[in-house]
Amino acid sequence: MKNFIVCWLLLGLITSTKAQSTQVRTITGTVTEQTSRSPLPGVVVGIKGMNKGTTTDVKGNYSIEVPTGATQLVFSFVGYRTQEVAIGNRQTIDVALAPDAQALSEVVVTGYKTQAKRSITGSVATIGSQPRLYRPQSTPSTESYKATEETGFQEVRQQPVTTFSADVDRASYSNIRRLLNNGQRPPKDAVRLEEMINYFSYQYPQPAGEAPVSITTELTESPWNSGLQLLRVGLQARRVKNDQLPPSNLVFLLDVSGSMDAPNKLPLVQASLNLLVDQLRPVDRVAIVVYAGAAGLVLPPTPGNQPQRIKDAINQLQAGGSTAGGAGIQLAYKVAMDNLISNGNNRVILATDGDFNVGISGQGELQRLIEQEREKGIFLSVLGFGMGNLKDANLETLADKGNGNYAYIDNLPEARKVFIHEFGGTLFTVAKDVKLQLEFNPTYVKAYRLLGYENRRLANEDFKNDQKDAGDLGAGHSVTALYELIPAGAKSKYLPKTDSLKYQTFVDTKASTQSGELLTLKVRYKQPADSVSQQLQHVVKTQTVSFDRATADFRFAAAVAEFGLLLSESAYKGSARYGQVVKLAKGALTDDSEGYRSEFVRLVKTASGLTSSGEVVDEEKND
Repeated sequence: MKNFIVCWLLLGLITSTKAQSTQVRTITGTVTEQTSRSPLPGVVVGIKGMNKGTTTDVKGNYSIEVPTGATQLVFSFVGYRTQEVAIGNRQTIDVALAPDAQALSEVVVTGYKTQAKRSITGSVATIGSQPRLYRPQSTPSTESYKATEETGFQEVRQQPVTTFSADVDRASYSNIRRLLNNGQRPPKDAVRLEEMINYFSYQYPQPAGEAPVSITTELTESPWNSGLQLLRVGLQARRVKNDQLPPSNLVFLLDVSGSMDAPNKLPLVQASLNLLVDQLRPVDRVAIVVYAGAAGLVLPPTPGNQPQRIKDAINQLQAGGSTAGGAGIQLAYKVAMDNLISNGNNRVILATDGDFNVGISGQGELQRLIEQEREKGIFLSVLGFGMGNLKDANLETLADKGNGNYAYIDNLPEARKVFIHEFGGTLFTVAKDVKLQLEFNPTYVKAYRLLGYENRRLANEDFKNDQKDAGDLGAGHSVTALYELIPAGAKSKYLPKTDSLKYQTFVDTKASTQSGELLTLKVRYKQPADSVSQQLQHVVKTQTVSFDRATADFRFAAAVAEFGLLLSESAYKGSARYGQVVKLAKGALTDDSEGYRSEFVRLVKTASGLTSSGEVVDEEKND
């Protein structure tokens, strides 16, 4: 009996000691920039001496579970001095990081280490027991971007009609953010103005009636070209509650080749898809296809009410081998077709750095395959990951041909934005083949220029051609386009120099001279299951407002556009300056619950320090 009591006491002591040793508490806080006090998203927050960590969200906030015995938190971010902060008894630890020019030569990467049970948890990549800094490799970057040629002003008397496809891709902005955070100025061809502008949400009204989209227009002064006007055109797709969305048949097509063997590639893919899995419903199904030297089915179609089974299949993946992208796509489409849901959301989600080098690697052959499957009702969305090897042009083309969207995931907060905040828009199409056509009135407009959309331009005769593919809108998505206008009678250095026509004369109609109409906007779209398009029409009057009286959304979109003009070194940037971009953006920080607009201001300041012109944003003048 005495021995039993002793054993019982020892067992209780051991259990109590074990419980104390594994006891954790949650520490929260905010990380800001020391000079401006702006929030810093993507900061690596680790526990010194332990393989555990997290990153700050877009508002600079973090939350981390700290076990008993931990003494210090480590805060590290590209371009800033790493700080080690004593934990003590505090529940909240706020940190302000100071800039460090020398640190810009290092790239801080958050890794996701595979544990013994094959579950993946967010953690700081480590060497031994210390947080790890990944330095740029000595091999040159093989990133590639499609060359774009900026479009100039078109004279209305010569070309009154302009047509283009909707574009809801946002990859360019998050890729630019990644480059700037790494202390690099983005290549000109990486800057797509329309994707920068459309990265942000705007308060457009919901559609009324049966149409799946609403139309909003606004006219003001150009803030970078005096005497010119700026026109905003906005489309808003109908929002649909998640529980009202059609069932999904999803096939994750995951690149596990050797090029994905980096902490910001396959591990980030796994963490991102885990977020998506948490949004699934019992009616949704997920299959997983992987490709490296060969393609294979890792997980057969599995209902969304078995999230752990899906996550286990994701988390056990490892990278290695060459890239049989073509073979992987073929298998993914076969799995999707074998499990096709009538009137459902049938979609392949490709996650890769875009390095296709084995199998169906010819662009033409790949595009034809994707187009054929699109006609069968299976769409393709593309997620780009990593740096140094990103094939941006390849990924954008695949998504365009597949009636899907292209996103670049540079960190876990961006994955949350794509898969949680924009879940419906990312996965569910409400209007396909969306085209816009504007006819300008020469009585009031001398010339016009569409900002961005260089690879979305359409011939005017394509507008009513239902065989011509165009961009799609997901549930809740919006599309914003900006035109810069030269008013009739105005003088501008940008006016095209053309000879007058010898055999034609222009006769102004009553509609052009007496209607007060600036332009007529037409929008064509198809319902997701239809092959015949429908048309909406919207007339824009000549009324304009001064820039300071324009809506906050318009002023912010203009600031983003001006930033893009500077990054791309546009021939039409006029008096654009980084300081003015910051001023405009700061004056339009409304509806910023997720902190994306504040983050934009920080990126502009970062870019100003990397410019060859030497312009540095003056904090005092712009606060």
